[in-house]
This record gives sequence, structure tokens and C-alpha cells, in this order.
Amino acid sequence: MQFRPCIDLHNGKVKQIVGSTLKDDDPGNLQTNFVAEHPSSWFAELYRKDNLTGGHIIKLGPGNDEAAVEALSAWPGGMQIGGGITAENGKEWLDKGASHVIVTSYVFRDGKIDQQRLQKLVKAVGKEHLVLDLSCRKKGDDYYIVTDRWQKFTDIIISARVMEDFATLCDEFLIHAADVEGQCNGIEKELVRRLADWSPIPATYAGGVKDIEDLRLIRDLGKNRLHATVGSALDIFGGSTMTYNEAVVFHREG
Repeated sequence: MQFRPCIDLHNGKVKQIVGSTLKDDDPGNLQTNFVAEHPSSWFAELYRKDNLTGGHIIKLGPGNDEAAVEALSAWPGGMQIGGGITAENGKEWLDKGASHVIVTSYVFRDGKIDQQRLQKLVKAVGKEHLVLDLSCRKKGDDYYIVTDRWQKFTDIIISARVMEDFATLCDEFLIHAADVEGQCNGIEKELVRRLADWSPIPATYAGGVKDIEDLRLIRDLGKNRLHATVGSALDIFGGSTMTYNEAVVFHREG
């Protein structure tokens, strides 16, 4: 199991946001946990110093390209990039230093998978450079993939079959548990169990991690098959329940 670092960008700044409050039709409802004084490159350089690979940069809306390029330039080949990625610009982001591009909304239309777009994307960037973001929200007993910064439900339920099918077209999965994202109140335990049982390729879980015990819980419930991201809980993002150094030590211990 690896600790995968993150850089979330909103309006050009590194922020930590409660995912469920990010809504285009109600921007005044946005709940922000943290706004960084440091530029995006500062965080990328920190991750590079500790040789943390596989982390992700997520552009939450427009106005974040410059900050994303700065981070990629500071840790070339060390981080993935997501947010507004298409078949037309995916290769460009790889050329700017991303190891992978992360995609959700582009490959869904009217709540369903757009196979034509997905195939076009795979051809443009290569399966080995593609991460499919299966971020989800719970409805009933199931977890539905959500798009457009976690605002829109698709018709697709995360299942063993769905993950097996998608795994033939990408290198990794990234899954934010959007209902608990940014809240630091604990992880979605059942989702962690399901992802560990169902994912045939590397998968990174994000959402709700509050302390080092939650990382250990992901390791144990996930049978050491999942990686994990921590955001708002970390001291480098204004958190008080977990230090960045703790996460690095956990990562190095395997």
C-alpha cells in the first residue's frame, strides 16, 4: 500500500474543499477547509523530495492550468493530472510532465459511458497513461459513479464487472468517496472493502481519512491492495489530526 499525495486546485490556488459542497449552481455553498499560501510547485517539490510517486493534481474548474503546469514542472513524471482532460488535450498534459491523465466526465454522456470517446482517449494517450476516475456517491446500497466535480450521478454502479471492463482500457483507478471527501470524519469502509475485492488493477482510494489509524484501516480492510490519498487531515493542508511526516513514514513502511 502506498500513500499517494495530492494537489487540489481551485481558482489557481491549492485548496482543500468539502467535495459534496462543490456545486456550479450554488457557488456560495462551497465549504473550503484550507487555502495554501504556498504555490502548487512547493507541494510538488515536497513530494519529489520524498520520492512520492503516483499522486494526483486535480483541477477543480477553470483557471487552474498555470498552477497545474507549475506543479508538473516541479515533479516531472511524478504526478498525474485530472480535470478537463479530453482526447484532444490529453497528450499535451503528458508532454507537460504528467505521468498519467485522469478522466471521468469526458467519457460519460447523459449518465452513461461514451465508448467512442473512451476509445478515442485510449488511442490518444495510451492505456498505460490513463487513469479512470470512478469517484462515487452512495445511493441505497450501491455506489454510483459521479461526474462534473461529483455533482451529477451516472447510471453506472461500481461492481466487479464494471471494474473488470474498465480495467482493460486503463492503467489505474482513482476513486473519491465524494460523500465524505474533505470531512475528516472517517472513511467509507464498505467502499474500501468492495474496491479491494473487485479491482484487478492498482486503485487509489480518497475520502474521509482523518488520521494514521484510518490509513491502517484502509490497508487492513483493503487487504493491502489499495493505495490511499490524504487531504484535509494533513498538517500541510491545515489539518491537526495527522502530519505529513507520519504519512511518509507509513508509506516507507509499506
